[in-house]
Amino acid sequence: MAKGKKGAEPKGRKVTLKMAKAAVRVTVDGKRRLDLSNMDIASFPKCILQLSDVEELDLSRNLLRKLPDSIDRFTNLRWLDLHSNQLESVPRSVGRLQSLVSLNLSNNRLAPAGLPPEMGLLTALRSLNLGLNRLDVAPGFLSALRELRELGLFGNQLTSEPDALLRGLAKLQRVNMADNPLTPSSSPPPQDAVRSADHLYLVRQAHLCHECHLRCQLQRQRLESRASGHTPDHKGALFTGLITPNSVAQQEQEVWR
Repeated sequence: MAKGKKGAEPKGRKVTLKMAKAAVRVTVDGKRRLDLSNMDIASFPKCILQLSDVEELDLSRNLLRKLPDSIDRFTNLRWLDLHSNQLESVPRSVGRLQSLVSLNLSNNRLAPAGLPPEMGLLTALRSLNLGLNRLDVAPGFLSALRELRELGLFGNQLTSEPDALLRGLAKLQRVNMADNPLTPSSSPPPQDAVRSADHLYLVRQAHLCHECHLRCQLQRQRLESRASGHTPDHKGALFTGLITPNSVAQQEQEVWR
């Protein structure tokens, strides 16, 4: 009797140490980047652990389903691009990449359970892209990322904005929530809510810093949208920096650096 076959898995391309060494480049700002993007890689190449001193690692547009716990051996890593794979979870060891500044996990198969709370230990993280996944709630660790400037949550299954999680992120400048099934507020505030505030300060636009100006624009947009009963439009100019990764043009990846 023939033995049953195991579940079909993509074989993918095998990467040798020689190939990996040839794929190391020096960026314009002097960082060493290992670029293994778009190579049909189906399993994490263990040989690249011998190149764990690189500052940037690009494994985007492959067939990866999981990452090894040994990913934390890339102790110098500042930039990690894993977009457009088949990842369903991220190992807890990712939280030990303390130098990480930019992390792109967009266009995978990540649900909330696949994002460990240890990601909140990435205290240096400034840019996080979780767009085009399977998130129906925003991950709780977001509130611990105090250095975060850019956040992508577009193209998920979120029904409400994660205002409570993001409220304490003073350095956050851009959030992309486009293409989520957001529901309007069940009880929109009265149109004169601003007038009834205990403290109201009027400041000329010229006296505001760039970050404060952006925050005022965003808050005004939210108030006007709720007052009219319409879902806020998150495709405006405030969110143009956080876009869907382009799988063809290499320069589009620089948006997330």
